[in-house]
Amino acid sequence: MTGDKNKLRALHAGAVAANKEKSAGTLSRKESSFLSRLADGRSISVNAISPKLVLIEDRRSFEGLLWRWCSLHWSIPVSSGYGRRLRFLVLDEAHDNAVMGLIGLADPVFALRPRDEWIGWDAKTRGQRLTSVMDAFVLGAVPPYNALRAGKLMGLLATSSEVRDAFDLRYRNRKTTINQRDPDARLSLLTTTSALGRSSVYNRLTRPDSGLAFHPVGYTNGSGDFHFSGNIYSELADFAASVNVDGNSHAHARWKSSGPRNRREVIQRALEALGLDSRSLRVHGVRRQVFAAPLVSNAQAYLSEGAEPAWATYPADELAEYWSRRWAEPRAARDDAWRHFDRESWRLYGSC
Repeated sequence: MTGDKNKLRALHAGAVAANKEKSAGTLSRKESSFLSRLADGRSISVNAISPKLVLIEDRRSFEGLLWRWCSLHWSIPVSSGYGRRLRFLVLDEAHDNAVMGLIGLADPVFALRPRDEWIGWDAKTRGQRLTSVMDAFVLGAVPPYNALRAGKLMGLLATSSEVRDAFDLRYRNRKTTINQRDPDARLSLLTTTSALGRSSVYNRLTRPDSGLAFHPVGYTNGSGDFHFSGNIYSELADFAASVNVDGNSHAHARWKSSGPRNRREVIQRALEALGLDSRSLRVHGVRRQVFAAPLVSNAQAYLSEGAEPAWATYPADELAEYWSRRWAEPRAARDDAWRHFDRESWRLYGSC
């Protein structure tokens, strides 16, 4: 399994390197400030850790750039997400607000068979209720907290009452761009996929009531766009623009931008203009495990039948206390690797 995951990381290495290079002009000058927001392992008192969620209001703010810089350390490229987006930093108030990890939520893909079968959706109901679902495209911890199993904390906090409240404040009763309808969206389900095959973080991740936080619901079919990333994607995008001089797009007229509106359309247009079969070339064979994290105890009934939601979220501080007792403290007692993290080892762009 470790060998398989290393092979998958190698597949993504080029795209990761391209993203780092592309971001260097914006982020390299602030890197020392970003590094100062990481905790030195020797300074951490595990019993005192006090996580808090911080919503990123402006992606161009310091917090927004810090989120982006941290995400560049992931072993797979992190997209900016689609449509509605919520990004959070998780900070440790007890240790100078050191960054513990990242949460990124975005609009889910329209059709995802494992999710749709688990809910019991037909195409019509999915079109009506998908606005109450978001996809966690980033859930991860940074050192030294990752060695204390804080990846599990990020998963739990993504299902917290605070995240649901942030969604309500920003997106509930907001008209959709294309259909101009009020979906009364109420965040009731998160989905996520394991980028490196079967996940050891989400499988058997429980909540304080001992119920599963993330339900494994199947695997993707092994198709997508990740292998058209980095410099390859940039060249395809340039080529798509050169053969699309009139700006025609499949995008709806209410979308503000002209031309292809998303990665899939860019890649499809470029490959087809080259005389290649875009459908077959999108099959990469890497199947990802799909998880569904309900925020209501009656998720299937609410999302497929319109039942009243039975909310089942916990406040962030209760989830953090449970994580510390269940995972962080036992790990710290068994393994002190977290003590040896030096934040300088996370420098991406060399000394300033």
